[in-house]
Amino acid sequence: MMSPFEFVNSINNTKQDLIRGSENPDLAETFYKPYVINKAFSYFKDTIMYANEINMYPNTPHKLQNDYYLNSIRKSKRYSKWHKKEEDDKIDAIMEYYNVNYARAREIGNLLTDEQLTLIKIKLIKGGNNVQSQSIGGS
Repeated sequence: MMSPFEFVNSINNTKQDLIRGSENPDLAETFYKPYVINKAFSYFKDTIMYANEINMYPNTPHKLQNDYYLNSIRKSKRYSKWHKKEEDDKIDAIMEYYNVNYARAREIGNLLTDEQLTLIKIKLIKGGNNVQSQSIGGS
């Protein structure tokens, strides 16, 4: 089973066509995930325009998207950490207490005082053996 990162590595370094070069091209094409591969190339200033261009044609077959990247992007070592959403206990507590989504919880968080947030966290304590280890104060 191939991962989308193998396609990114192939496009960046080895320049091997993993779809056409496999024993079963149709199966290999199913492992090509355009969202992940486009996101990987959007992190670099020399490949962001290629990712943007292919994003404008989302219905392009995966083989052709892979060919586009293989023949357009120069061979180079590229590495970047993936940006991930930061965990925030305050927002998580608001989401659970008010039963709202992340964006609404951020809006509510801007309106609440520290005392109100502490009260919400206290009300959300469910009990059990590790009640003492749960953090009540601060964010």
